[in-house]
Amino acid sequence: MSSPFPGMDPFIEDRLVWSDFHSDLAGEIRAQLNRRIRPRYFAALLPYVTYEVIGISATKPHGVRPDVGVLRSASDGSSPAVTLVADPPQAVSMTEIELPLEVMSIEVRQVGTARLVTAIEILAPLNKKRNHEARSDYLRKRRELLRSQTHFMEIDLLRGGERTPLDPPVAPASYYVSLSRVEARPRLDVWTMHLDSRLPRVPIPLADPDPDVIVDLGEVVSTVYERGGYDARIDYSQPVPPPVLTDGESAAVRKILFKP
Repeated sequence: MSSPFPGMDPFIEDRLVWSDFHSDLAGEIRAQLNRRIRPRYFAALLPYVTYEVIGISATKPHGVRPDVGVLRSASDGSSPAVTLVADPPQAVSMTEIELPLEVMSIEVRQVGTARLVTAIEILAPLNKKRNHEARSDYLRKRRELLRSQTHFMEIDLLRGGERTPLDPPVAPASYYVSLSRVEARPRLDVWTMHLDSRLPRVPIPLADPDPDVIVDLGEVVSTVYERGGYDARIDYSQPVPPPVLTDGESAAVRKILFKP
């Protein structure tokens, strides 16, 4: 069964669903590219491991009263041996737990030289989390790519988090795709999408003089949705996962899910 949404499904943004969706999305884009760009190019997945901090705090921290040392008598009649007991801690607290999180990007390279031609980044929640090292690392990588001779595409299918800065800003939307071609910099082509709109067919540039390859993001997401069985995992009677919907998004969701 397909998603009820014509484009990106906001219920997939649930943190328990997204990581599974993210890796499959990258794999499907790679697969579609490899069907179109061989034999001169190949597309590969590039994993990046970051860490998600899970904060845990003690619900009832309390003091601990030290126990009395224990003496043990020797059974053979010799002098009793003294068993040392460690001093117990005076309090119990908690620390943060860091869980590894693998984020996938896609690289298009030339056959033979393995020259990087196009880099495609699919943003993950931590890439958009203010002050997180994954965001700092991503923005640094983005700057390096924009200074290089590599075409660069960014796919942002998350409503939440900090948007990648654009100057000048573009119209507000739920989702964005941007493309920076080497020969057109600093120009950035931007596709904006809402909850009630389809995902675009986007061009993936190759090395001159080869023409662009078109990837249908709507087809990609639909394939991943069906393969992942998300219709069985998502309860559409529940509220849309955070962030809070705008008035326009709320109206779009009601219209899509509660058709007369």
